[in-house]
Amino acid sequence: MVLPVTPATTESVAGPKIEIGFNENGALFLGVAVLLLGAVLWAATGPLTEKTDFVLTYFGAYMIRKGEGPKLYDLREQERVKNSLFKHPNPLVYEHPPFEALLFTPLAGLPFRGAYLIWGIVNTAIWLVLSYVLRPHAPVPKDMVGYFALWLLFAPLGVALFQGQTSLVLLLVYTATFLSLKHGHDLKAGCWLGFGLFKFQFVLPFALIYLFRRRWKFLAGFLLSAALLGVLSLIAVGWKGIRGYVSLILNISRKPASVSYGSAVDMPTLHGFLYAVLGNRLSVGALTLLVAVISVFMILLTAWSWVRADRRNPDSAFDLMFSAALTVSLMTGLHMFTHDFSPLMLAMLLAAKHFPEPGRSALRLVLATVLVLLWMPPIYFALVAWHGLYLMFPILLVFAVSVLYLAQGPASGILTGGTRAPVQ
Repeated sequence: MVLPVTPATTESVAGPKIEIGFNENGALFLGVAVLLLGAVLWAATGPLTEKTDFVLTYFGAYMIRKGEGPKLYDLREQERVKNSLFKHPNPLVYEHPPFEALLFTPLAGLPFRGAYLIWGIVNTAIWLVLSYVLRPHAPVPKDMVGYFALWLLFAPLGVALFQGQTSLVLLLVYTATFLSLKHGHDLKAGCWLGFGLFKFQFVLPFALIYLFRRRWKFLAGFLLSAALLGVLSLIAVGWKGIRGYVSLILNISRKPASVSYGSAVDMPTLHGFLYAVLGNRLSVGALTLLVAVISVFMILLTAWSWVRADRRNPDSAFDLMFSAALTVSLMTGLHMFTHDFSPLMLAMLLAAKHFPEPGRSALRLVLATVLVLLWMPPIYFALVAWHGLYLMFPILLVFAVSVLYLAQGPASGILTGGTRAPVQ
């Protein structure tokens, strides 16, 4: 990415002009880059590297590289390979799709710390590129110091960087999807979203929203990417490995309390929240059915609200509805940790851009409160330490409902402090 040497002006579709100059903003950008790269270098040489999630990515790719793809989802083989590579490895099992392991095989040819460092540099580049590309679409706050502060304060991004996770890539996927849709390229947008199937639990709900909206070009692009990744998966592990992967995913869904798979109470999803509240009262099957019914309702409500918002408030409806749909796709995903919040950065920036006008005092208070909570790093770390990350679900729910309501325009007086504004 090239920063402009002389002051230049970038204008958003419906926002103020933002001045970007090398002397001030360029120096700030470079300072953030140095900070992030320094953090990656420190982590790569530190004592906790073998405890990161990148251990799972590395040994999964290592097994593919060694021709052991069909055994990739055999838990005994996973344990054997991990113990042969690391002294005290991450105890979680590898449950990522086969094509992801195949795509990471070039890094598996390097020593672990070297591979971790390179992937950290890639994640840093993604972070920096996205902060630059999204700026015209996120003109709040106006000053660049505040803008970069929001990126640095959002804890899930830092966790993803440290853990060597692919959540920043998912943020990139959602951003590319958003920009493609913004320019009316539905087929390209669907292709971009399909590339996010390495975390299928999040992109499938988003695709379902577009299915219920009958956006066929988008779905065609999504299926095209899915087919390509399916072929790569077959190449990586063969039919035996595919069966093993499906069996492992089903086994994970049956054991929500398993620490090896990631305990449900450590997940800020609908499933995690209901398990924490009702897990002792309902069987796993009944809980799964309840989660499925509510998830479908949330997805259908989002799709219906998007159609309605397009009719009533077309100017800002797209940004807000994309924000709400992204949030709903995260909440209805079955497997989510702190770093998986990363795509929410896009949703929050879009919501801040269309923050309610002063006349809607109640909605302003609610949305401001949830945004502050989502941007406060100590909350994430405290809830992870107390095994209470499921308590983030109500915050996400309030955020999604607030954005859905805001997208409908100022027609209702329920959250406007009693004032009924005319429909524009």
